[in-house]
Amino acid sequence: MKTLHSFAEQLAALFPSVEQIPEQFRIEPLHQRTYLVDGQMKTWDGTVHQVYSPVHLRTPEGQIIPFHIGSYPLTGEAEALQALEAACKAYNNGRGLWPTMSVEERIECVEHFTRLMVSKKDEVVKLLMWEIGKSYTDSVKEFDRTVEYIYNTIDALKDLDRNTSRFVIEQGIVGQIRRAPLGVVLCMGPFNYPLNETFTTLIPAVIMGNAVLFKPPKFGTLLHYPFLEAFKEAFPPGVVNTIYGRGNAVVPSLMKSGKINVLTLIGSSRVADSLKKMHPKVNRLKAVLGLDAKNAGIILENANLDAAVRECILGSLSFNGQRCTAIKIIFVHRNIAEEFLDRFCHQISKLKIGMPWEKDVMITPLPEPHKPDYLQECIEDAIAHGAQVVNLHGGARFKSLFYPAVVYPVNRHMKLYREEQFGPVIPVVPFEDVEEPIRYLEEADHGQQVSIFGTDADQIAHLIDPLVNQVCRVNINSQCQRGPDTFPFTGRKDSAEGTLSVSDALRSFSIRSLVAAKLNPENKAIINTIVREHKSKFLATRFIL
Repeated sequence: MKTLHSFAEQLAALFPSVEQIPEQFRIEPLHQRTYLVDGQMKTWDGTVHQVYSPVHLRTPEGQIIPFHIGSYPLTGEAEALQALEAACKAYNNGRGLWPTMSVEERIECVEHFTRLMVSKKDEVVKLLMWEIGKSYTDSVKEFDRTVEYIYNTIDALKDLDRNTSRFVIEQGIVGQIRRAPLGVVLCMGPFNYPLNETFTTLIPAVIMGNAVLFKPPKFGTLLHYPFLEAFKEAFPPGVVNTIYGRGNAVVPSLMKSGKINVLTLIGSSRVADSLKKMHPKVNRLKAVLGLDAKNAGIILENANLDAAVRECILGSLSFNGQRCTAIKIIFVHRNIAEEFLDRFCHQISKLKIGMPWEKDVMITPLPEPHKPDYLQECIEDAIAHGAQVVNLHGGARFKSLFYPAVVYPVNRHMKLYREEQFGPVIPVVPFEDVEEPIRYLEEADHGQQVSIFGTDADQIAHLIDPLVNQVCRVNINSQCQRGPDTFPFTGRKDSAEGTLSVSDALRSFSIRSLVAAKLNPENKAIINTIVREHKSKFLATRFIL
């Protein structure tokens, strides 16, 4: 206990005073009092939510307290319904300016927004660091990856439009098949990738002609404020509208209205299930969901341990393990378990823990105030059922800093066996027969990804065939991950609904529609006139370069 207490004091010492923060990373509190609805920046003079950074600061008196970085509006049901009406008006049952624009015109608007977005990079990166504790390096990567995703989306839409710019003739019927928008989209992103994962749904939804209601996550709200003027300038009124306030206060009325056509949520399956049930016409509601995951790593007896340890460190502890794609449980063959744990724990001891702006920092403050208590509860439950924390200082904590804990041997009676911990606690399960981790994945409520570590091609092939029917991505000798963004990103069971990737997202937020006619001289003349004189945005053969 003395060592743990001493290490907790070392963690406390990592929190800086204001003077110790490098000048380039200092931040002035941002008090947001406007929000975007119907192309107007509305002023809010009601209740606000105070935002405190997971980065605590040391006062001149020696206290360590959360740093107050700003506030944002806590709007209510009335404001949410106003935003809904603005989106409905912009879409106008598919007759609005935005859904009837040509693909080329919508692309020009998104490109204009992206140029404005890039000008806000420094401000947004800094807010990412202070709001959710993400390292500077990872915050820059998130911003850059999001911009790259937008440009890749534009290129994918150009390809899609080119492929559908021709007519199809079958059985005496001439037709043109294109993709059309679905309507009003309610978009809610996650706190762990509040920019990237939000925009991987918001941008495809918008560019396909839908009108969007955008609710930022509870942690990572302020960082979206710099984009509001860009949304206002780049898009017609009502195409993008922002919603603030408590989710349980503003979202139910939106769903119960029956006017939401697409629900896109990156979050928990419990929340998604409850929201879908609120919709009065569930068959009209399309859901695009990225939900819970309990991705497993399987370390076979013949695995290259250097590679397995390296990838499992990255997979389980990048951004403190706060990723849906993180490796959240590791199965290791009993014959190599001790050696794997020795190497794994040794590598964890070399990880840098500190503030987001520090070079090469890996473990940073956790944004969810109650997360350290929950992680401690999981560890205590595991110990009560026979496990141990096997790495030095594992589970040590102070305020929002939580040192990674490797827990072994984990079994089915422990919370860590099934629950998604979403933090820097790594449960390790020994196995003797590879059927054990396979059965685990078969019985699991989740089915996103798995990582297999081994060197025997026959054994890996034997695992691939059953596992592709349990999860949607099998990684060989590499960590679970989302990228590249051109790959499909989805899950089975309670892990996802719909598929996201650069091209799949365009399809998720649209539907195939066609114009068809019997191939006779009169109809040929009509179609030729429409196309030649550019009378229709849909029925056209324009080729976007």
